[in-house]
Amino acid sequence: AQLNSRAPSNQSINRTHKKLSTKKKMKIQQLAITLLSAVTLCSTVSGFQPTLPLTRSRVGGVVQLRETKLAAKLKKKANLQTFQRFVEVECWKLPEVKDLAQTLLAVADACKQINRIVQRAATDDLYGAAVDEETGEQADVNVQGEVQQQLDVLCNTYMLRAFCGASNGAVCAVASEEEPTSRSCADVMGYDTDSTQVLKSGKFVATFDPLDGSKNIDSSLPVGTVFGIYRVKDGAEPGENESCLNSFLARGTEMVGAGYCLYSATTVLVLTLGSGTHGFTLDPDKAQFLKTHPNMRIPDVGPLYSFNEANSRDYSVPVQKFLDNMKEKGTMGGKKVSARYVGALLADVHNVLINGGIYGYPATTDVPNGKLRLLYESAPMAMIMEQAGGAGSTGTGRILDVLPPQPKKGDDIMEASKGIHVRVPTFLGSPENIYELEQFHIKYGDGPREDEV
Repeated sequence: AQLNSRAPSNQSINRTHKKLSTKKKMKIQQLAITLLSAVTLCSTVSGFQPTLPLTRSRVGGVVQLRETKLAAKLKKKANLQTFQRFVEVECWKLPEVKDLAQTLLAVADACKQINRIVQRAATDDLYGAAVDEETGEQADVNVQGEVQQQLDVLCNTYMLRAFCGASNGAVCAVASEEEPTSRSCADVMGYDTDSTQVLKSGKFVATFDPLDGSKNIDSSLPVGTVFGIYRVKDGAEPGENESCLNSFLARGTEMVGAGYCLYSATTVLVLTLGSGTHGFTLDPDKAQFLKTHPNMRIPDVGPLYSFNEANSRDYSVPVQKFLDNMKEKGTMGGKKVSARYVGALLADVHNVLINGGIYGYPATTDVPNGKLRLLYESAPMAMIMEQAGGAGSTGTGRILDVLPPQPKKGDDIMEASKGIHVRVPTFLGSPENIYELEQFHIKYGDGPREDEV
C-alpha cells in the first residue's frame, strides 16, 4: 500500500507529458522564428530571391502550374528600366545634353542620401535651426529671410557636391536657394581659379532648392528637392566673380532639364530633358531608381485644387472669383471638386500632376509677388508640367517666358544677384484649369486685354 501510494498516478504522468509537449512546441516555434529571421536577413542583405509562388490548375486531366499575380509583379519589377540606363540612352539620343549624364546620376545619388537623412532626422537629432560651427550660436537667417535648419545646410552641401564635384566639368556654376549669390564650381570645390581651368569651361549652370518644405519634417510630412539646368549663354565666360550670373538670369525657355525628388511614402524622382516627363521610384532593396512612370501625362482637366485657402481673403479678385466658380460648379472633368493642400510645393504639385487639377500660390496683399522663387521652384516645375502636357502660369502669362531682373551697370555682386531670388505668382496644373484661371484675370483685371491674347 505504501509503495502504491508513492507510485505516480496516471494523471500526474499525463500532466508531465503535457509539460514536455509544450516545451517541445515552444522550442520548435523558437527555431522556426530563428529560421524565418535568417531568411528575411538574407533577402534584405544578400538579395535573396524567394521561389516564385505557383498555383495549380487541372486542364483535361493534366495538372498545370501557373504563376500567381505576385510572381508576375516580381517579374515586372525585374524588367523596369533603371535611372542610370534611362539617362545613358537619353543623353545618347539628345546631343545637347550628352555631357550631363554623369551630373544627373550624381544628383540621383544625392537624392538617395537626402532621403536617408530625412528619414533619420529624429533619431540622429537633425531637427532644429543650424548652428554656426565657430561661434556655437544659431546661424543667421538666409537670403530669403528664413532661419536655416540643420537639414537645409546638410542637403545644400549634398547638392553642391553633386553638381560641382561629380559633373566632370559639365556644370560651371550653381545657384542655391540657401545662398545669397551664385557660385562658380571652382569656388565650391575650393580650387584656385587662377591656376585651375578644369571647372571654368562647363557648358551648363544649375539652380536648386535643396530641401523644399523643410519645416514639414517635424510633422513627418513630405518634403523634396527641385532643380533646373540652364545652358551657359553664348560668349559668356564663367568668371570668378560673376559666376556665370548672366546665364542664370534667363527665361525658363533656356532650360535644358529640370527635375525633383519627393521624399514621401515612396521616394520619387521626376525628370525632364525636354523630351517628355518621366518618373522613377526608389527601390529600397536595390537602392536604385526604377522607371515606374514613363511619359507622364497630366489629365487635360482635373478636379483637384491646391491652394492655401486660409489666405483667400488676401488673394486678388480674379483668383477669388476663380476659386468660387470652381467650388460652385461642383465637378471638373466629370469628377467632384476636391481641395488637397499639404503645404509643400512638390507634394502638392506631384498630386496634381498625377490626378489633374490646379496648384496655386498667388500673390497676396502682404506678398505682392507670391512666395515661390522663379529660378529654384516655379520655372523648373513649369517645365516639368509643360513636358507632361500641363501648363504653368503667373495668372497673366507663361512662367517660362518671365525674364528675371537684369543687373545694371555698376551694381556690385550682391545687388546684381537679387535677380536670382526673384519671386512670381505661380499656378501649375491641367491646361484647361490654367486657361480658365487666366480668363478670370482677363475679365476681372490683373491680366492682358482680350485683344492682346
